[in-house]
Amino acid sequence: MKARKIIAPAVCAAVILTVGYLLQALLVPKYISEAREGNLIAEYYSSPKNHDVIFVGDCEIYENIDPVALYDGYGISSYLRGSPQQLTWMSYCLMEETLKYEKPKAFVFSVLALKYGEPQSEAYNRLAFDGMKLSAAKIRGINASVTEGEDRLSYLLPILRFHSRWSELDANDFRYMLKKKPTVSAAGYVPRIDVKGTDFFPKGQELADYRFSDRCYEYLDKMVKLCRENGVELIFVKAPSISPYWYDEWEEQVTEYAAKNGIPYYNFLEMQDRTGIDYMTDTYDAGLHLNHAGAGKLTAVLGELLSADLSLTDHRGDKEYDSAWDSIRRFRDGVIEYQKKELAETGKISGITTSLDIG
Repeated sequence: MKARKIIAPAVCAAVILTVGYLLQALLVPKYISEAREGNLIAEYYSSPKNHDVIFVGDCEIYENIDPVALYDGYGISSYLRGSPQQLTWMSYCLMEETLKYEKPKAFVFSVLALKYGEPQSEAYNRLAFDGMKLSAAKIRGINASVTEGEDRLSYLLPILRFHSRWSELDANDFRYMLKKKPTVSAAGYVPRIDVKGTDFFPKGQELADYRFSDRCYEYLDKMVKLCRENGVELIFVKAPSISPYWYDEWEEQVTEYAAKNGIPYYNFLEMQDRTGIDYMTDTYDAGLHLNHAGAGKLTAVLGELLSADLSLTDHRGDKEYDSAWDSIRRFRDGVIEYQKKELAETGKISGITTSLDIG
């Protein structure tokens, strides 16, 4: 009788937990039918943890840098831990979490994030945190990022946020409820081959205040401290995007902070002659992001800079590395071939290409 009294509640609790887990797995967004960028953060966990360089930041990272080209040209093993509108404190938390899995030679941080001094939107928060595994770093990142009115707990128990999503469910919600989702990136890189050039270089509107927020400086200081304590180099980078506009006042603050803290800073807006980037041919959206041709040009110079500033081993010829990068290269090249076909047939690229598209 006593055994039954113990077993029955235990079985009941197990059933409730199982049903709750399955419901959550069904109801959370899969980021396949739309917002495929929501799968970028999660893909890192299945990658080999032997990267020389980890990049953190927004689309100026994951659309402008080609890790395959870094490996093919310099033998550098790298990964882009990017997500849309990734804020400075999000980047810090990803750096902190990454160190639980591996110790790269360097973290490279995209300084465009410094333009945002406060949390921005739940939608972008979700694209960063939904894919992160549970950790203290994730919890700290959530606490720093939630906007007014958001429920912090819903980031850890998404069913609290998405319990009413029944009417939005589609076939992918059921198909990928417990199944691995299609790959969306080549080591974090999302290539685009289409071209939409521009010869118009807009000037930025005057701002009331150009100073980066105290919160941004707080997390820059944390990045410096984290990297020094772990023997990892910190590098700043600014992609050559002509929009959003990069103000001289912002540049001065980054340059000053980098010099004060001994941080290499690569501003590709000032390296156009060196990269050879042509805004008529090397961007797919009139200067916001580079296309694959432009990313190749930027990455070639980036590889030179990283090789000069870091003591890196050239991994080309190492069977383990070569095998891993052969697989990543096949996916990237498959995406490019699929987009060539799509462009020829429809005249446009429909969005992020996945392993589901290329077969």
